[in-house]
Amino acid sequence: MRTDRLVATLLLLQRREQATAAEIARELEVSERTARRDLDALAMAGVPVYSMQGRGGGWRLVGGARTDLSGLTASEARALFLVAGQASAATPAVKAALRKLVQALPEPFRVQAEAASSSLVVDPQRWGSSRVERRTPHFLDELQDAVIRGVQVRLGYRDRDGGESERTAHPLGIVAKGPWWYLVAATEAGRRTFRVDRVSSVDPTGEPVRRPEDFDLAASWREIADEVDRRRTPLEMQALCTPDGMSRLRMVLGDRLEVGGSTTDGRIEVVIRGYNEYALAGELAGLVEWLEVTGPPGVLDHLASIGNALVARYGGNPPTLSRPTRTPADEESTMDL
Repeated sequence: MRTDRLVATLLLLQRREQATAAEIARELEVSERTARRDLDALAMAGVPVYSMQGRGGGWRLVGGARTDLSGLTASEARALFLVAGQASAATPAVKAALRKLVQALPEPFRVQAEAASSSLVVDPQRWGSSRVERRTPHFLDELQDAVIRGVQVRLGYRDRDGGESERTAHPLGIVAKGPWWYLVAATEAGRRTFRVDRVSSVDPTGEPVRRPEDFDLAASWREIADEVDRRRTPLEMQALCTPDGMSRLRMVLGDRLEVGGSTTDGRIEVVIRGYNEYALAGELAGLVEWLEVTGPPGVLDHLASIGNALVARYGGNPPTLSRPTRTPADEESTMDL
């Protein structure tokens, strides 16, 4: 319900000359930390709110108290709708709040403000194990502006091999996926996805975007992400897992794990996606205490080969290892992960 809070925060600042984060938190029935985070998000997005430090300080709306939002500029109104979240994924209550906010805007700003609300999707799930921090690519603002204004662009682009190309694109939306930004656009060759940090030039043509009437950015991105996931992990493996092993499986596999129903012996059916049979067998060899792989046969063969290699290397008569005694400090160290 963040959109409701953001709108309510703005309306509260309009009614008062000044309000502290604690006062906003009490009125909206949220924590003070949440209120501060919302205020910071509004300020960072370009909405004209600012904080006064020191005794008697608080948050103010530039221009003082107002009865409407007509003091917002076009870019500020767009920024508010961007930070509020896309309307296509909103609940009925959030959509109602957005409609009220639209009616408070000057007429020339309304179309672009509504376009901004559906121009961005944030997908926090990373592809792979990359820990790269998200950075703002050079042409992100220009592309987002083209999406909101609905204008075609002449796009310069470098592919993953460094090859340069240029094409006319109809920008449809921007997606933040993990650390990367993507442009979803229509082209002469069909709908395409471009990584924004590989864009080398953006030249608006002034021609309007031909946007499919039924286009939904969030739904379109789900289809794109599912297809990429299938290409990255084309192999599916079936297995049975004991209930006490499910937490380990989820920790190791993340979104590559699909959980099914329970069997008569209490184990759980799972499907695991991977890149190839050998890599998947090696990844799961350490989970055999909880996991019984049932297919495909190639993974079973690789697991048997790995097991034979382990016995050959470490078989013999290994010394008996005593289980170490756990101390209160050991227990404490495993709890806050």
